[in-house]
Amino acid sequence: MTAGPLTLRAAIGRYAHSAPVLDGIATSPLLRIEDAGIRPISKAFAPMVREGRFDLSEMAIATFLMAKEAGRPLVLLPVVMASRFQEGALLCLKGSAIRGPADLRGKRVGVRAYSQTTGLWLRGTLAEHGVPSDSVRWVTFEDAHEPTYHDPPWAERAPAGADIAAMLRDGSLDAAIFGNELPEGDDLRPVFPDPAAAGEAFRARHGFVPVNHLLVLRRDVAEAHPEIAPEIVRLLGGITPPGGRTALNPALTLATRLCVEQGLMKRPLTLAEIWDGTPPTTD
Repeated sequence: MTAGPLTLRAAIGRYAHSAPVLDGIATSPLLRIEDAGIRPISKAFAPMVREGRFDLSEMAIATFLMAKEAGRPLVLLPVVMASRFQEGALLCLKGSAIRGPADLRGKRVGVRAYSQTTGLWLRGTLAEHGVPSDSVRWVTFEDAHEPTYHDPPWAERAPAGADIAAMLRDGSLDAAIFGNELPEGDDLRPVFPDPAAAGEAFRARHGFVPVNHLLVLRRDVAEAHPEIAPEIVRLLGGITPPGGRTALNPALTLATRLCVEQGLMKRPLTLAEIWDGTPPTTD
């Protein structure tokens, strides 16, 4: 056992279920969370993948799967930090001729990075509407967090310094995918005519709300202190579906398959590979 609380340098976003931990209200005799102060939290993903900069980090599901395939020493914890229906994040101009997802075939669609998890889930939904990933011209603005990855041939890079919302508004893009923060103004609208209904249709097809962010530990930390993983799950598992790994397996299985279909990974990972290194006591 660890002698006294173990201090973990952590990159974790501020949510209703994480704020008590970050503020020192929810505490543990086994560990102490030292907030690295990364905002927005997506800025933590690349240094965690490339350098292992933090002991504990929030991480987008696509980033984790790509990093795991590349052999990065990360251990997944069954803790959902952020999940949501994605359909409201795909926008076009209010006066656009686009009337639904099927109209995006052959169009130019912007996304921060081709590997962005919101894009992963939305491209999967588009494929279910008859619009496979390679039928759209994807315009990206950033590299993937996993440095060994290169965008597929059906993606191109926006001009240096370009802004995704500005390109959508000036007609350089037909549609664009945004994250949690949507552009202000009434000149844009969702591509899906009824995003809420489209989200519920996804849940009816697949049985879950898409997972955006999970938690990862550096492997050396997890191996040296196996007692802390269950404690992290206890402290931060507030929105995780009951059932731990079993509950998350459908989302992970679909996400790894979509990564392969969309050119993000060479092969799907098995669940055993995805959970490799995760202590069984976290279930």
